[in-house]
Amino acid sequence: MKTDKIKDRKEYEEVMNRIEKLLQKSTKSGGFNKLPQKEADTLKRLSLLAEQYEDSIPLMPIKTPTTLTEMIRFKMFELNLKQKQLAKVLGISEARISELLKGKRKINMELAKKLHSKLKIDANFILEAA
Repeated sequence: MKTDKIKDRKEYEEVMNRIEKLLQKSTKSGGFNKLPQKEADTLKRLSLLAEQYEDSIPLMPIKTPTTLTEMIRFKMFELNLKQKQLAKVLGISEARISELLKGKRKINMELAKKLHSKLKIDANFILEAA
């Protein structure tokens, strides 16, 4: 992986797996200073990339979402989606997403189904919160 920035959660997990393997190798060989220089440099670079990615993520909400709007925002955070990307995932306009998130528009059955299938929001939650 020759990159200067981790783009998404999947890349982050791949980097963390590589870090874990290098740390295990380091432990087995007697410490970080026993790693070959190339692997030590890779471990250092990957650790910095992971740290930069972690620092770029806002703190996770402390309270459990209780409204549909909160749940959608939570899923956006969890999936690292912006409103524009969310609109594309759900197959609706950006304006409609904006109105929905501001509480100016209610969901219909078609959108409820998409929220369930695309964002994996529990159907019971959707029914109770809608």
